[in-house]
Amino acid sequence: MNKDFDNILKECFSTDSLISVATVDEKGKPWVRIVDAIYIDGAFYTITNAATNKMKHINANPVVGICGEWFSGHGKAESLGYIRKEENKDLADKLRNAFASWYNNGHTDEGDVNTIILKIIVTDGIVYKDGKRFEF
Repeated sequence: MNKDFDNILKECFSTDSLISVATVDEKGKPWVRIVDAIYIDGAFYTITNAATNKMKHINANPVVGICGEWFSGHGKAESLGYIRKEENKDLADKLRNAFASWYNNGHTDEGDVNTIILKIIVTDGIVYKDGKRFEF
């Protein structure tokens, strides 16, 4: 990944950020939803439920469209599994801290094994910063 591109995404999305994630269903119909996410080392991370339509679409086709303020691109999405899995501990702690303002409002149920971490690796995109366009 281009260093300038990565640095801009870190600057813009390394805290709780709203991004749009687009998937395609089995009939080819596109779906877009807004999720809270943070950007870490080339990927966006969010917490979701494995039983959602979003995850059904991703399981069938992991290529997603993503966008946020002054950014649009594509990514490869993958479930990292249950948020409380031992190998997810450090990342889960980062996500809980990033999403602290809303995390315990009843929306997220860590007791449900379907509560997972979704990772979206940025594969390409365009971001604008200070009037300049950066591509990856």
